[in-house]
Amino acid sequence: MSLLYTGKTHTTGGRNGQSRNYAAFAATFALSLGCLGCLVPVAHAQDQASQPQAAAAASEAPWGPLKHVHAGVLDVAYAEMGPANGPVVILLHGWPYDIHSYEQVAPALAAKGYRVLVPYARGYGETRFLSARTVRNAEPAALAQDAIDFMDALHIERAVFGGFDWGARTADIVATLWPQRVKALVTVSGYLIGSQEAGKTPLPPQAELQWWYQYYFATERGRIGYDKYRHDFAKLIWQLASPKWKFDDATFERSAAALDNPDQVAIATHNYRWRLDLAKGEAKYEPLEKRLAQFPPITVPTIALEGDANGAPHPQPSAYAKRFAGKYQFRLVTGGIGHNLPEEAPQAFTQAVVDADRL
Repeated sequence: MSLLYTGKTHTTGGRNGQSRNYAAFAATFALSLGCLGCLVPVAHAQDQASQPQAAAAASEAPWGPLKHVHAGVLDVAYAEMGPANGPVVILLHGWPYDIHSYEQVAPALAAKGYRVLVPYARGYGETRFLSARTVRNAEPAALAQDAIDFMDALHIERAVFGGFDWGARTADIVATLWPQRVKALVTVSGYLIGSQEAGKTPLPPQAELQWWYQYYFATERGRIGYDKYRHDFAKLIWQLASPKWKFDDATFERSAAALDNPDQVAIATHNYRWRLDLAKGEAKYEPLEKRLAQFPPITVPTIALEGDANGAPHPQPSAYAKRFAGKYQFRLVTGGIGHNLPEEAPQAFTQAVVDADRL
């Protein structure tokens, strides 16, 4: 893949954007979330290797049988590769994807000496709630707490975090609220921390259109429809989010199987309803959500990635650059790379993890 750096590593200090109030940032950020193809046009060299290729037929996952650990309210299923005493990397997937987004990244990092952990989020794959009485809550703070509980259960003090989509948001939040637990961060689409208040800001019609599934999930018809057509729904999202990625049916179905989790519909719909303040979270997370609603800066060393053909709603790099208060790089990955960047451009993602760890 061809990598374009929009700027050299740089460090910013203090509270970012103090000249702007939080409300102004929220409006700008909300607007940028709906901007597709709005990255600054760049000239990029492409060779044969950088052209989107049809994904190879799905094969046995490289990490072998999944492991399980009780962590917080969950029994977390996760993949593990690499030496047990290696520096830890935790990779977080998005929706409607799963841990197979990292099937090439994980072994590549393991070969470099990292202990790589790739957990299924609540509502995905073999991960299960320990109690039927637990609220099927998918607000951002809950997902971030899951990551901390996962680290605690495995006695991990610090890790490099990487993520995309929901996983990037969760990694961002962990880095913000628990910076002492995060050695470095790789985040696709940059700063994705939001709030219910910011979610109330109307966007231009074209931007709202990109969030059609969020409004669909806000209805009972949407909940029933997603439950009935989970795989068809997910495939459509894959196609829209990565319009130049020619994945095959085997690759898709292997990941889509994770959506057969009995809590998937409840988790997915709650997440998007919460964003619009159409569903409540849990009181125990209110202090964390209040902190996040102030759009706090991320201070850990960070590399933000973006694909040049990301068809999903995503912010412009210029809208979030000042949210990073430590060492920071932005990299545009070219060659028709869409939303599922770790799977579409595994070499670029792997290198970003290694480089972020050295910032």
